[in-house]
Amino acid sequence: MDEKTTARMPHKIIWTNRNLGSVTGVRDVVSFDVKEVVLETDQGTLTIKGQDLHVKRLTLEKGEVDLEGLMESLSYSESRDIVRQGESIFNRLFK
Repeated sequence: MDEKTTARMPHKIIWTNRNLGSVTGVRDVVSFDVKEVVLETDQGTLTIKGQDLHVKRLTLEKGEVDLEGLMESLSYSESRDIVRQGESIFNRLFK
């Protein structure tokens, strides 16, 4: 089955008390560290900035990510350049 026909959850963000979060409709994790998590979602590239951010659960088959840490901001971008830059950085880390 190709990715376009695969059933996915609708894109949704739930954040509780700025320290526990859940995101659905995630296609890929572009990059993550304790200050920033970049996710490719069905609605564009989502950047979450904060402190002590940790990916607690990742299920790309279902398009779900659970996070914890202090969320300070989130923003969307339609630019695929962010995704490409993140992939090259990610690839360089594991070479």
